[in-house]
Amino acid sequence: MRYARSRMPHALPALPYAFNALEPHIDEQTMRLHHGKHHQTYVDKLNTALDGHPDLQALSLEALLKDLAAVPEKIRTQVKNHGGGHANHSVFWTNMRPKGGGDPSGPLASALGDAFGSIAAFREAFSNAANGMFGSGWAWLILDATKKLSILARPNQDSPWMENLTPLLGLDVWEHAYYLKYQNRRAEYVVAWWNVVNWEDVSRRYVDGIP
Repeated sequence: MRYARSRMPHALPALPYAFNALEPHIDEQTMRLHHGKHHQTYVDKLNTALDGHPDLQALSLEALLKDLAAVPEKIRTQVKNHGGGHANHSVFWTNMRPKGGGDPSGPLASALGDAFGSIAAFREAFSNAANGMFGSGWAWLILDATKKLSILARPNQDSPWMENLTPLLGLDVWEHAYYLKYQNRRAEYVVAWWNVVNWEDVSRRYVDGIP
């Protein structure tokens, strides 16, 4: 028996800003489709996969993805793909804000300088990871178990949580994230995206990850 929408364990998070709030860098039509269609589909298909598994439904998304080996093999790929898509996009939306961009400050800025040499060097390395991804995937700034910062590029909807890594900043380089405005010009999208990065959100995630 399928759960009614109100009882589904996972739900699409509301955007913390209007669909057109990130213009001109990310257009309203892309945001409406990306959030309301693509992300909603990941949520719906994750809930479908988990139907009939109350033990898995009771887990947080983070806990679910960190222990995929405990997910029955029959639904493991669905949970990996759609759970990862749900998790990745949930970070992505809050990693952005209107009138964002600039440089980080505080402990995060210091940590980025220590890890990469400078904020500019970090931006270059992160952009290279995003532009160098073959096909669809994500670029990530992550925090590992030793509290070390690093940059990862991961294919499809693989979530850093699947590797027991904490996602701090993620950039979606699937074509659906930019193709309506930038067509095949991913590098232009990456440059524009830096103007909407919500460093307050990234900094909070970093501070929360190093108690």
